[in-house]
Amino acid sequence: MAESTHFVVIAEFSIKPGQVSAFLALAHNDASESLTNEEGCLAFDVLTPEGSEDVVVLHEVYRDRAAFEHHMQMPHYPPFKEGTAPLIEGEPSVRFFYTAIRPE
Repeated sequence: MAESTHFVVIAEFSIKPGQVSAFLALAHNDASESLTNEEGCLAFDVLTPEGSEDVVVLHEVYRDRAAFEHHMQMPHYPPFKEGTAPLIEGEPSVRFFYTAIRPE
């Protein structure tokens, strides 16, 4: 892909009953730290689907794949990854995208 395309991550988590608040607190910290301390992190949204109380989706936009790789090396990432592991059902569904078009 061209260097000018953004790298987008969509990660969907199924949360164990009663654990959504704990998961959201960890996700909030990861998102906040990413936006504050990572120049390559352009957006980081923590979403919940309409009609679903036990699913959380992370929508992350990075300058490029290298910026995402940098994100996973930051000190705030391991506490999120390790802290959320006991709160989720199974493995998250993670998909990677590149921006195809961006109207100016």
